[in-house]
Amino acid sequence: MAPSKTAPARPRGQGQWKLGHREPLNPNERSKRDDNPLNVRARIENIYARGGFDSIDPADLRGRFRWMGLYTQRKPGIDGGRTAALDPEELDDRYFMMRVRLDGGAVSAAQLRALGEVSRDYARDTADVTDRENIQYHWIRVEDVPAIWDKLEGLGMQTTEACGDCPRVVLGSPVAGVAADEVLDPTPAIDEIVRRFIGDRELSNLPRKFKTAVSWQQDVAHEVNDVSFVGVEHPEHGPGFDLWVGGGLSTNPRLAERLAVWVPLDEVPDVWHGVVQVFRDYGYRRLRHRARIKFLIADWGPEKFRQVLEDEYLGRTLADGPAPAVPDRPIDHVGVHKQQDGRNYVGVAPPSGRVSGSTLVAVADAAARAGSDRVRFTPYQKIVVLDVADDRLPGLISELNRLGLPAEPSTWRRSTMACTGIEFCKLAIVETKERAIRLVEDLEKRLAEVVPDVPISLHLNGCPNACARTQVADIGLKGQIVTDTEGNQVEGFQVHLGGGLGLDSGFGRKVRGLKVTSAELGDYVERIVRNFAAQRTEGERFAQWVLRADQADLA
Repeated sequence: MAPSKTAPARPRGQGQWKLGHREPLNPNERSKRDDNPLNVRARIENIYARGGFDSIDPADLRGRFRWMGLYTQRKPGIDGGRTAALDPEELDDRYFMMRVRLDGGAVSAAQLRALGEVSRDYARDTADVTDRENIQYHWIRVEDVPAIWDKLEGLGMQTTEACGDCPRVVLGSPVAGVAADEVLDPTPAIDEIVRRFIGDRELSNLPRKFKTAVSWQQDVAHEVNDVSFVGVEHPEHGPGFDLWVGGGLSTNPRLAERLAVWVPLDEVPDVWHGVVQVFRDYGYRRLRHRARIKFLIADWGPEKFRQVLEDEYLGRTLADGPAPAVPDRPIDHVGVHKQQDGRNYVGVAPPSGRVSGSTLVAVADAAARAGSDRVRFTPYQKIVVLDVADDRLPGLISELNRLGLPAEPSTWRRSTMACTGIEFCKLAIVETKERAIRLVEDLEKRLAEVVPDVPISLHLNGCPNACARTQVADIGLKGQIVTDTEGNQVEGFQVHLGGGLGLDSGFGRKVRGLKVTSAELGDYVERIVRNFAAQRTEGERFAQWVLRADQADLA
């Protein structure tokens, strides 16, 4: 008798809809299947705002609320060592963080004033500029959400899909349409994406969040977005956009890859829609930690992704295109710069993005007095006032300085970012915002005479999720509990060195065994910056020096 043969095991489905893999579902996928998350708005308006926090269905509270820009914030007094040990309901406060999506980072003076008034009236005067060009509030009560929506939406702003497994805010250059070296303004494409697709129920259940960036300039961190359109000149077709797909950070960082296609401005919304649909239908849904589009790109490669996009979703072949030239230094728009029309834009640096509602109202009033009706937020937690005539510049700069928003900040204030941290975030392990502010003040004193002619970016994150882009900073600090010299468990950071985007595109180097307590941060950063200043060659950037430096000089 011939020996029996065992049939090969069938590969387990990864939850890809297009391949018929609808089961098994993780809890997030079951929640989205049970009810379209966009339906939660009606329950917030008609039930929860009337019944208060205790009336909220847990499935909405920790799931679908995100599609309306709402997360519960962290209950005060819970230390970082307990973050991963407690159940969600033990971490939940009875208040919410709210994100206002501001696509392209663009607001008028009236919109900015309203954002500040919402903060003062409903959010205990809290407001942060995020690295997604959002405004983020805290201390929001569910009872006040309908009134907040009325005020924001009455002026053309929204919180819809500011969070959740959906297309989130579209990043755009804060100086789109005015930058002196811009050839093609992509604002019409951003506006069309928002008009056609935000709130579209066909796209409200993606495998995970989906981040977009569209800019002629490379000022939107395009390498770490899910999809990006980057300005480029085609030798035959003229100005258009280079398509990048699959970037993202968190615990499995990956830089986006070019699909090597050229997209004209008027086709950007349709091509964007095609990319989102590929992700919706082929993205991995079984395991949530593998549900970002970067994992699909890693498995398929850009060639297959392009083929599927063209054959199954666009029904046409995209034109091959060249890669855009890389800028010789990061673009952050801080300072005074000339516009195409001869007027000026003024970029200022809030400390780690932290402002307040009162400050936003004051900036709106200052901008209006300077003759400007356009203000922008940046992907680097900065604020830019557009359209300022030469004779109005001194007055505006003086007012901004009085508000604590200098147009000529120190290199440390200019290049430091921080996530929300343990103050409000349920995922955080350490404090970040206030610590970053204090660290910058400390470095301004310690390193007053050490002013490199190249920026040194310093990013602080409260957990491994990299909301502050720690892996692509010159000095990236990832929060964790560490052991100090006396054996105590204290707040601290794992250090990443020499990461960057653009010329230094890549992830920071982890120095083996190097973990710094929060109390030692000033000493550590001073030591490594002085080593860099002493050892660098002419024109050498920090990331270049890190690659060749001895490990002892990085510790």
